[in-house]
Amino acid sequence: MKKNLLALLSLLVIASLALAACGGGAPATEAPAEEPAATDAPAEEPVAEPVEVTFWHAYGTGSAEETALATILEQAAVDMPNITINVLQVPFGDLFTKYDTDVAAGGGPDFFVAPNDNLGGQARAGTIADITDLVAGKLGDYSELSQGGMMYDGKMYGIPESLKAVAFWYNTDLLPEAPATTDELKALMEGGTPIAISYGCYHHWGFFGSFGGQIFDDQFNFVADEANQANVTAAVSYLNDLYQISVANGLPRNDGDGLAPFTEGSVAAITNGNWAMGDYRTALGDKLAVAPLPAGPGGPSNPLLGVDGFYFNPNSENTEAAIEVALYLSNTASQTLMMNDAGHVPANTTVEVTDPLIQGLLDAFSTAYFRPQVESMGNYWGNFCGTDQVFDAGTPAADWVATAFEGATK
Repeated sequence: MKKNLLALLSLLVIASLALAACGGGAPATEAPAEEPAATDAPAEEPVAEPVEVTFWHAYGTGSAEETALATILEQAAVDMPNITINVLQVPFGDLFTKYDTDVAAGGGPDFFVAPNDNLGGQARAGTIADITDLVAGKLGDYSELSQGGMMYDGKMYGIPESLKAVAFWYNTDLLPEAPATTDELKALMEGGTPIAISYGCYHHWGFFGSFGGQIFDDQFNFVADEANQANVTAAVSYLNDLYQISVANGLPRNDGDGLAPFTEGSVAAITNGNWAMGDYRTALGDKLAVAPLPAGPGGPSNPLLGVDGFYFNPNSENTEAAIEVALYLSNTASQTLMMNDAGHVPANTTVEVTDPLIQGLLDAFSTAYFRPQVESMGNYWGNFCGTDQVFDAGTPAADWVATAFEGATK
């Protein structure tokens, strides 16, 4: 009996082992899980390929602008280690000629910074790149005026950096408050207050708006109708009145001649652009103030607004990297430094403005007319820059204005 029981138990053990060998049951211990495939591991952020870009500027050697730029570029090297920025300073008088010549020969920098003086001509000549698609959605922090100054024919050709226009600068020790109207300005000058008006087709553009005059309509056609010509004539006649006071009192009649008298305190005020603010502030300190050009019977002044910006070489193979650097150079931190250290009026609206002079300039520019990048602007320079015919030669203002519009519309 015992032998039979042992035999039965042996058969059961053998059977169970056989079943296990056939895989019909779970193994006693689970096999270790397989190592995940390499492709299943979390992907690392791609490391950007190192790239070099060449950048030109025309800031003066040792100037506040050059010093501030150097500080920004040092930080850029830390924040954008994959991009090497090679910098070349070019004298401003040579900048555009050198750039256009080098680009025409297939060379030139990847990008450069400059006023928008030549933007329209360079866009038409194809020496700066259309970056409309590359900056789409990236310029929301920049004012509409500044963006307008970077456009030609509905396309974007630059990234705005700072704003420039003519304003009314004054020494508060000699003139406690700026004249708010054209009548007040004229009365001050007639009363003997020494004020240096900078006459010329760029500097006195803003007075056209004060008398309701227009040069262009919304499509940049000259507004040559009789009513508008009368308004422009009123502005030119007013400027002629001021000019004759300037001559009679021996006052400076351009910004260059007015620099020393204003900074030395013999002139109470001057009309000029904010490119001179550094000299004015150094000389006058807290006595320096700024206001808009005075409003007139036709409304507020509308000074011609220039925009400094970054422009890109169509020959460049690194345009996207150059744009990345330009956006860095015009971001909130960079423009704050350029504002505080170099007096730039920021195009970036996220910059917190605490300097009363910068705020005064922004107020002065709020009614400005951005410098259009159209071919007809050349007709303005060619026909409206001869006001000496009125001021010095005695040509009636109405005749001169009619001739200017006739020449501009040919």
